[in-house]
Amino acid sequence: MTDLDKVLARIDAERDNSLDRLFRFLSIKSISTDPAYTEECRAAAFSLAADLSTLDVDAEVHPTEGHPVVFAKGTFPGNSRRKRVLFYGHYDVQPVDPVDLWQTPPFEPRIATLPDGRKAIVARGACDDKGQVMTFIEACRAWKAITGSVPVDVTFVIEGEEECGSKHLPGWLESHKAELAGDIALVCDTGMWDPATPAITTALRGLVYEEVKISAADRDLHSGLFGGAAQNPIRVLAKIIAALHDDNGHITIPNFYDGVEELPDDVKKAWASLGLTAENFLGQVGLGAPAGEKGRLVIEQISSRPTCDVNGIVGGYTGPGAKTVIPAEASAKISFRLVGKQDPVKIRDAFRAFVGARLPADCKATFTDHSGAPAIALDWHLPQLAKARAALTQEWGKEAVLIGSGGSIPVVADFKRYLGIDTLLIGFGLDDDRIHSPNEKYDLTSFHKGTRSWARILAALAG
Repeated sequence: MTDLDKVLARIDAERDNSLDRLFRFLSIKSISTDPAYTEECRAAAFSLAADLSTLDVDAEVHPTEGHPVVFAKGTFPGNSRRKRVLFYGHYDVQPVDPVDLWQTPPFEPRIATLPDGRKAIVARGACDDKGQVMTFIEACRAWKAITGSVPVDVTFVIEGEEECGSKHLPGWLESHKAELAGDIALVCDTGMWDPATPAITTALRGLVYEEVKISAADRDLHSGLFGGAAQNPIRVLAKIIAALHDDNGHITIPNFYDGVEELPDDVKKAWASLGLTAENFLGQVGLGAPAGEKGRLVIEQISSRPTCDVNGIVGGYTGPGAKTVIPAEASAKISFRLVGKQDPVKIRDAFRAFVGARLPADCKATFTDHSGAPAIALDWHLPQLAKARAALTQEWGKEAVLIGSGGSIPVVADFKRYLGIDTLLIGFGLDDDRIHSPNEKYDLTSFHKGTRSWARILAALAG
């Protein structure tokens, strides 16, 4: 019987105790967005640090101008060439409103039986991200109990502001660069492909978020007196927005696709085999026809291709009844999801030039930059990626899929920027976990097999 076999058996035997520890963690009301829960966030940080200390690591609670960061660094017995991983997670959770939609109090965790017979942990933070964090900690605990060590050295960074923008984390990372050096970062804040198929997220889309305001007359105008002669900013803005895409769904901004790369053939073939169709993806939200680039798989449209979306438009009179005006201004908020090597600054500048080139006489445009971050993509041939994939496949009995995410996780870019290390995004959440919603849950299988998965991955990364 190998050490790994013994560790996995330990995880199985300790499941109830692991759940007790998770339930105590889940009972802390660490809502980071509400100042009323500041002390609860501190309590969660100190509770977590105390738990990590039982692994014989030096665990500290570092204050920031917001909620504290839990920092722990373990150097375990072994040879001097041991690998070091940086594990990231967050202990803060979303607000629980509306409370009346919860079937039981959100900070009184329980095991529920779902309609299909699955068992699930129900509580705020069960999936996002306390349950996920504890899968990794419990794997380390099992290794420590069986062998007196963990196969790799581990640095823990677990923050308390992820749900409110991680405002103070980049500065903290920059000031602790020397202490955070490692071979690879691990993040457990993502999901599986489906309840039986594990996944590693290998790419995150970047983001450019612009607000554009078109102005014309120095006041709102009577449409009976000025209509037909005066420029209407809503009409101008609408024409510009309409021009952003052609009939094939391509974005028409010059040089927009610079840095966009095609998927490797084997990855595209694997994605096609996953069977994600417009019917089963869009059908769940009452839609049926994909609106992205024609000739692309749905999974490409939502994860590996860039996008341009209008997130809001305001202009003129929007109150009840009628008011016949030509508005003085109209504005729109527009986001671009970026992939590959697209440069956020170049995309922003190209968009502004695109708008400027379409302004008629008597109109001007002003812009507000709300956000900008590059895309992140792993090298498909990264050795740690292959090792983690093999470990997941062995635990779940189905080949782990490599997928891209349509969203953005800024800390991954921060790890690359400040520390120069890549990140493996491995999580065990499911689409029906109701994160950020009432009755958030985390499948018991996700928690238990997630812990076993990390035990295998730690052994593989040491290999």
